[in-house]
Amino acid sequence: MPVSGGSLEITAGATVVFTNDSLQQSAAYLQEYLKEVLQVNIVVEKGAGEGRVLLSIEPEKGAPAGAYTLHVDGKGVSITGRDKEGVFYGIQTLIQLLPVQQSTVLRVPFTDIYDYPRFQYRGMHLDVTRHFFPVAFVKKYIDNLARHKMNYFHWHLTDDQGWRIEIKKYPLLTTVGGYRNGTIIGHFPGTANTNTYYGGYYTQEEIKEVVAYAASRYITIIPEIEMPGHASAAIAAYPQLSCFPDSATYMRPPVSTLNKALPVKKVQETWGVFSDVFCPREYTFQFLQDVLDEVMALFPARYIHIGGDECPKDAWKQSAFSQQLIQEKGLKDEHGLQSYFVQRIEKYVNSKGRSIIGWDEILEGGLAPNAVVMSWRGEEGGIEAAKQNHDVIMTPAGFAYFDYSQALSKEKEDSVTIGCCLPLQKVYSYEPVPTALQHTQQEQFVLGAQANMWSEYLHYPSSVMYQALPRLAALCEVLWSKKELRDWDDFSSRLQYQQKRYELWKLNYNKGYAQ
Repeated sequence: MPVSGGSLEITAGATVVFTNDSLQQSAAYLQEYLKEVLQVNIVVEKGAGEGRVLLSIEPEKGAPAGAYTLHVDGKGVSITGRDKEGVFYGIQTLIQLLPVQQSTVLRVPFTDIYDYPRFQYRGMHLDVTRHFFPVAFVKKYIDNLARHKMNYFHWHLTDDQGWRIEIKKYPLLTTVGGYRNGTIIGHFPGTANTNTYYGGYYTQEEIKEVVAYAASRYITIIPEIEMPGHASAAIAAYPQLSCFPDSATYMRPPVSTLNKALPVKKVQETWGVFSDVFCPREYTFQFLQDVLDEVMALFPARYIHIGGDECPKDAWKQSAFSQQLIQEKGLKDEHGLQSYFVQRIEKYVNSKGRSIIGWDEILEGGLAPNAVVMSWRGEEGGIEAAKQNHDVIMTPAGFAYFDYSQALSKEKEDSVTIGCCLPLQKVYSYEPVPTALQHTQQEQFVLGAQANMWSEYLHYPSSVMYQALPRLAALCEVLWSKKELRDWDDFSSRLQYQQKRYELWKLNYNKGYAQ
C-alpha cells in the first residue's frame, strides 16, 4: 500500500457523491458506518461533481471482477470500481484507513491503491442447528464478513439437532423438528443433560430480511438443507421419511427425562452421526422437492447446498425397500444408492436453474454430473473432483474449521472446543490450490475456500465471534491476496491495529491467539 506524506480530513457534513444509481446502496453503507461507529454524520448525494468521497464505476477491459482503485489526496477520496462490488470493497479498504477511535475529525492518509480478489469464492459458514442464533446476530455476523471482504455466507439450516427454516407446506418441520428436549452438558459424550426444551427457527419473512441484508453487502447466502443423512429433526416431524417409521429414535445417553411421554421419533440431543436417515422412497423425494421449492424461492443464490456428508448406510442395508431399489436401478451397493439419491436431487435442482454443492462424500458411488464439491476431509476430495473437471470449494478441517481451539495446545484454550488445534498462523499459511493441482489445467476449478463454524460448543453469539476472530482476518487475506504477497510478520504487525478495530466494533475476539 504506497503512501505519500499527508492526510485528508473528513468531518461532519462532508459529502459522499455517487455517480451511478447502483452505487447508492454502498454510499448509504458508508454513511451508516461513519454515523454508527465513528459518530460522524455525512451527506450522500448523486452527482457528477466532486465530493469529499467520490464513488464511481469505470468498467476496465481485462480487470478482474471486484477490482477497484482508491486514491486519497488533499482534494478527497476517489473510489473507482470495475463493478459495483469493486466499489464496495474499496469502501472496506477506506474503513481500514480510518481511525480506530471516535473523533470529530477523521484523518485518512494519502494513498494510491489498485486491488482485486484472487478467488471468486470467499466464504464463511455458520451452523445454527446445534445452537440457534437470532436474526440480529446473523446480521452482525454478515457485517463482519463484509468488513473482511468475504462474499459468501453458507447458512447451515438443518441437521439432527434442529430444523431452523420455516417450510409452509410442512409446518411440523419447525414446530416439532425445530426443538429438542434437552442438550448434553460438557464435552461429548456429555456428563449430563440440561433437560431443557431448546430450539428456534427463522420465519420466511426473517429469511427474506437476512437475504436482502446480505445482498446489500454483496454477500450471497447459500442455504444448506442436509440429505440424505443428518435427518433426525425432519424425521421426528415426519416419521414416514424414515425407512423404519415405527422404530424408536436411538438416543445416545445422557438422555433428557422430558422424552418419556413423547412419540417414538425424536430430535437428537447430543452430537455425532445417527443411522436413521432419509429413505429413498417417492414420498421422500416429493417432500424434498417441495422443501427445495420453498428454499429456492427464498434464496436467489445460484448454489443450493444439499449436504451429503456422514450418511450411515445401516438403515438402507436393513431396509427391504432400499435393497430392492438397489437391484431395480442396477446399483452396486449402498454407496451407489447415495449417488442415485444425490443425482436425483441434483437433476431437480438443475431443472430450476440452480446448481448443488455437496460435502466431499458425494463423490462416493459416483459424482453427480454438475455438482460442486466442498472438500472438508482434507484436500483429497477436492483434488479428485477437480480432476473430474468439477468446481471445488476447499474447506479442509485442518485449516478451516474455526470451531477448533486456537491455542497451540488444547490445554491452553480457555473454552470448550470440539477439537485441537488451529492457531492463527496455520490459517494464514493455507494455500487453497493443492500442490497436486498447481500449474495444471484443473487449477481453474478451485473456486476458492471457506471456513466452517460448527456450533456444538458455541452457545452464545460472543462465543462464535471469539472463535472467528482474528482467524477470519487471516482467512480473508489468504483468499484475497496471492501467496507470494503474504507475509506472516507483516500480517502480525497489522493485526495489532485490527484488534483495536475489533474493540471499536465491540466484538469479542481471542486476545491470546499466539499462545
